[in-house]
Amino acid sequence: MEKLSPAQIKENFDRDGFVFLPGFLSTKEMAELNSKLELFIKEKVPALAAQHAFYEDKSDSSTLKQLFELHTYDTFFKALLYQRKLKKLAEDILGEEVIAQNLEYFNKPARIGKPTPPHQDNYYFMLSPPSAITMWLALEDVDETNGCVRYVRGSHLQGMRPHVKTEVFGFSQGIINYGREEDIKNELAFPASPGDLLIHHAMTVHRADANTHHSRSRKALGLVYWGKCVAKENMEIKEAYKRIVADEIKANAIEKSSI
Repeated sequence: MEKLSPAQIKENFDRDGFVFLPGFLSTKEMAELNSKLELFIKEKVPALAAQHAFYEDKSDSSTLKQLFELHTYDTFFKALLYQRKLKKLAEDILGEEVIAQNLEYFNKPARIGKPTPPHQDNYYFMLSPPSAITMWLALEDVDETNGCVRYVRGSHLQGMRPHVKTEVFGFSQGIINYGREEDIKNELAFPASPGDLLIHHAMTVHRADANTHHSRSRKALGLVYWGKCVAKENMEIKEAYKRIVADEIKANAIEKSSI
């Protein structure tokens, strides 16, 4: 696939609400990243705060599904989040200086990884204007059997959709009226290889199916950047988002204890 110029990347992003950049990181870069992540999970995850590590089954460490704020625990991931190449890309896309907000890890363990409900990130971010992007970096091969990302083209231009509470721990909110004709017509699936990068707007509707593969996981990193125009004026939003996560953890703990 021909490499896109910065102007083409922004044009595609502004039109579709997302852009796909295959081979953004090299094989060598990915080998180092995956090695660092494996060590991080082994040595540091057991001691993480509950709101920063989610499992499909809390009693089984092999079912780790989400990690938040890796950059606050490890200098390698902090350097990755603040890497000039990534920040410059975010700035080119948003057309303004950006502030790095979060580095997250997402996994769908083989056979048990649940679907990611259709949602818009800004329902959680609550930014006005919604000047923010998420970069989704594939850590391993991803396809339709193990839960590749699916975007609805142009949905970032249609405003906020109504969301409702879901039963998926880690993704507590989902679009209530998803599945309309225009959703189905404009939805695109994005199989990816290690090092491929997907970037989406905070208002872009996206989802992922469950991982139905018998042995393959679906691991990825998410890097979140806010435009400076909103980041400086909305720092209290971080605290509001943390409260949402804390409430979700508390609710999940209550549900587990009642089983």
